[in-house]
Amino acid sequence: MGSPINLSAAAIGLGLEAVEYEPEQFPGLVYRLSEPDVVILLFSSGKVVITGATDVSTPPKALEAAHGKLDSLGLLA
Repeated sequence: MGSPINLSAAAIGLGLEAVEYEPEQFPGLVYRLSEPDVVILLFSSGKVVITGATDVSTPPKALEAAHGKLDSLGLLA
């Protein structure tokens, strides 16, 4: 994402129905997108892992959607 992310704020801002965040069990936030249908693992460092894509054009779309949402919430520097 290019900058550190406050995962607690992201969990609330992204909506609890689309997010799993239990820092005691896993250091990342699990964000389930419906369009495109992928799962994004967000880490506080700003690094991401995208999983579940069925073709190579899907990850850039998912990253753009997640980046736009986090940016609109004011969570990116």
